[in-house]
Amino acid sequence: MSELMDINVGDALPEREHSATNVSLFLYNAAVWNAHRIHYDESYTTEVEHHPGIVIDGPLQGDWMSQCALNWMEGQGELLSFNYSNRRAAYLGEVLTTGGTVVDIDADSAVVSVELFVKNEVGEVISPGGARLKILKLEP
Repeated sequence: MSELMDINVGDALPEREHSATNVSLFLYNAAVWNAHRIHYDESYTTEVEHHPGIVIDGPLQGDWMSQCALNWMEGQGELLSFNYSNRRAAYLGEVLTTGGTVVDIDADSAVVSVELFVKNEVGEVISPGGARLKILKLEP
């Protein structure tokens, strides 16, 4: 990633699988002060709110997408902007995959735009997103 010329429109970002656990959801929600019971209380989630299981947080999925873009830059890029939209719920036990594609390169400003996604196990995009990253100039 050290050269802007090494990046091309259409390049795929490395995909990564994510498997939330009861513990990781508890810790995430504690860290962000989210007490919504659908993220940790299975009986409440299924009996009161009628979800089929514990719900994986939308913001956690957004965090996974931003990590996908930043990890792809290997410490040589800065996140300028980021957006995402949760379109479908995901539940504890599902394996979710993050990834993305380069959609634009501004060589003059060294800014790369990427489309990002979270896909469920059947390959449906449940959370689309995007980011703009500034490529940092490294000293030789």
